Amino acid sequence: MARRPLIWFTVCWVLGSSAAAGLTNPGTYLAGAAVWAALLALMLMRQASWQLAAACMAAFACAAGQRMWADARNVTGLPAALASAVEAVPTGSVTYPAQIAGVIAAPPEVDGDLVQLVVKVDMVKLASEAQRRELGGERMQLQVRLAEESELAIAAKWRRGQRVTAAGELASPAAATNFGGFDYRRYLNSQRIHWLFSADRASALTASAGPRYNAAALLKGMDAVRDALGRRMDALYPGIQAGYMKGLVIGITDDLDPALYRQFAQLGLTHILAISGLHVAVFLYVLGGLLRMLRMTRERMLLLLIAAVPLYVLLAGASPSVVRSGIMAMLGLAAARMHKLKDGLHLLAAAALAMLAWDPHMLGNVGFQLSFLVTAGLIFGVTPIRRCLPRGKHKWQAALLDLLAVTIVAQAVSLPLTLYYFNSLHLLSTPANLVLVPFISFIVMPLGGASMLLDSMWHPAGMLVAHTAAIGNELTFAFVAKLSSWSSFRLIWATPPLWWVVSCYGSLLLVFSTLNRIHHREITVSTEEAGSHSTSFIQLEPAGSRFRRRINQLQLLFGSISLAALLLWAYNPDFFDRRGYVQFLDVGQGDSILIRSASGKHILIDGGGTVQFGNREAWRQRRDPYEVGQKLLVPLLQQRGVHHIDLLVLSHLDSDHIKGLLAVLTNIPVKAILWNGSYKSSTDALTLLRAALHKNIPLYQAKAGLSWRLDSHSNVSILNTPLPTDEALTSSIPEVDEQNGHSVGLLLRLYDRQFLFTGDADVAEEQQILSELKRLNSAFANTTNTTISTPIDVMKISHHGSKTSTSDQWLAFWQPHTAVISVGRNNIYGHPADQVVNRLEAAGIHINRTDLDGEIQFRVGSDGNLSERRKL
Repeated sequence: MARRPLIWFTVCWVLGSSAAAGLTNPGTYLAGAAVWAALLALMLMRQASWQLAAACMAAFACAAGQRMWADARNVTGLPAALASAVEAVPTGSVTYPAQIAGVIAAPPEVDGDLVQLVVKVDMVKLASEAQRRELGGERMQLQVRLAEESELAIAAKWRRGQRVTAAGELASPAAATNFGGFDYRRYLNSQRIHWLFSADRASALTASAGPRYNAAALLKGMDAVRDALGRRMDALYPGIQAGYMKGLVIGITDDLDPALYRQFAQLGLTHILAISGLHVAVFLYVLGGLLRMLRMTRERMLLLLIAAVPLYVLLAGASPSVVRSGIMAMLGLAAARMHKLKDGLHLLAAAALAMLAWDPHMLGNVGFQLSFLVTAGLIFGVTPIRRCLPRGKHKWQAALLDLLAVTIVAQAVSLPLTLYYFNSLHLLSTPANLVLVPFISFIVMPLGGASMLLDSMWHPAGMLVAHTAAIGNELTFAFVAKLSSWSSFRLIWATPPLWWVVSCYGSLLLVFSTLNRIHHREITVSTEEAGSHSTSFIQLEPAGSRFRRRINQLQLLFGSISLAALLLWAYNPDFFDRRGYVQFLDVGQGDSILIRSASGKHILIDGGGTVQFGNREAWRQRRDPYEVGQKLLVPLLQQRGVHHIDLLVLSHLDSDHIKGLLAVLTNIPVKAILWNGSYKSSTDALTLLRAALHKNIPLYQAKAGLSWRLDSHSNVSILNTPLPTDEALTSSIPEVDEQNGHSVGLLLRLYDRQFLFTGDADVAEEQQILSELKRLNSAFANTTNTTISTPIDVMKISHHGSKTSTSDQWLAFWQPHTAVISVGRNNIYGHPADQVVNRLEAAGIHINRTDLDGEIQFRVGSDGNLSERRKL
């Protein structure tokens, strides 16, 4: 420890900040006591001096205190109003008409008809209060919904640093309503934002010149430069290439094509699109070359390079990765200037310490975590891994092997965090990185930068270079599209616990350090042998050396086995779980139910979807609009480790039940589909059915009397034939535009507990199901040795609680103990109907609603015990 005090000081600083962020105050004190005990043990073992131990303990205490202080100050100036908004039922139902005044603190983002700004609010005037309140620069997320296309020109003039006044409504950001779902409120809280302020029309916001001498005003000029460079890229590159090159060269990712980004993300290539150390290195290499051509002295050149780094960091967008790279570059250049250049780990530790001292909340940033961990892994792990590979007879072979070592280490170090945050791993990620990282970094990216610079001097030269880069881009896009389309190489992982992430990094550290010791010992032995005189005597290996060699071998074996075991466990953590689960996901005004059987099979009933009325004007359309399947459903399924769906049930083909399923078919393997045997002439229905046929997924028509035995404890029975028998038996699939009365009805049995699902069945279909039950009972008795028995445990209320369903006769027959209504908050249909709710309450049925309770989960144990939990 004494040889690298700054590294251990930084480690203790990170531990202190992490403890204060993730634990209560008593837990932080206990963590501090554990750190002190560890430092004391190192002192007694003479691995650390008392001065270093005291400094490390001081680092832990200072970091914890700083984070506690920052969290205590991370509050709103309107605490009572925020508490009322957060506690409102349903979520988001309480808003406050208000007026605000403040300064734009970040570049505005224009996406279709929505403009988003971060504003430091000085004053707020609530409509319910006579006096205005001073907030002292509290950050708020401001959203302006444009009413006309002409307002785009007005919004384009809004700039960081301007002073604005706006009239609209204050609301609390939405919290997660599904277990493991994205928590927008928590995310904004980490950005020190507690309110969303929404305004209609651009006229609701008035902008004027702001203060001339503050950080926002100074950065406004850099925003203008970035915008000018972005416009130049738009002129040089066609279509989606412009957004791609803007992200690649100058860090502007607003116009990056979402589909292209998802393809890069599936292959683990998003780090290419993030400005990082490689970009800083290329920038310094080119600038240094120009300065050397001017015959500048080394000392003066290093000073100019140090001064140029902050400008490049700001120009590139100042993301955590580029800030880290910039700080390391400046420290390295300064050390070189003073002839005291230290190793990379010292520079990395200094950069981390500086960034966390400036903003302790940076520790929770995913980009910050990946940037520092991968860089540390490369510094610590590339050398031992490279020594395990052949040297290479030629320079090009050695260079390829060097690249392979770097890629292997980067992939290994990023894997635990990648699985924790993104829940997927593509087996072709390593070869994709091997091919694309050098191609993009050393060919496409320099060409992009050169085309931008040459275009400012002579347009034909810039266009010629841009055309060359465009050819490289087309090759890149085709390569990425081809590899990402091989979905069989893509593995889905459930979100692992934090202890698993820490254990993985511990195992990696053990493997790298052991390989380093083994190599160091080999060098020592070979040197001693080379220095000794040749002799005919046989030299025996000393016992102590033999013991150390075996210890190293055992440690390497233990680290490798531990890492493999951790990965195997994380891939299927519920392998020994023999409980059944029924999970009613909150997808807004729609249905989606995920079922896990006792043996681990998965059934998904419907996938939600937002119903769109009419066609949106072209100028209103957003680059990456919210889509419930891509943004909510697929991430939830991946977080829960759904490697494939054994049966996908389309209760019927209305958009609020199936629109989200196209993303499911694209991202998660589906073995079979059960549907009502019809089609509907809507874009959503036809697109979904065609996608299923394209993927060769077998489609089975629901027919009364059929059942599917998942395992010895789980069974699904079909209650009805949604279409008339004569139509269902025709050679062509009938078209049915009104789908509600043709919903698939299912009865699920888990450990003698029963769940009923009937889609959007109306009263007429309910009567049809009841009239068939006598025949179904005898059919089930012959095929599954079971009959439909009542009362049942849980009933999914049909059609979101519409007055056209859930009759008295229906409830009297099934006698459910619990009812679940899947319904959107503040929906325009008035669901659930008051008469349906009153009917359920009069029957003594316990009611759960996704608009009030969020996701609702039921768990059935092997002993038949049924438990329930709700997200809200």
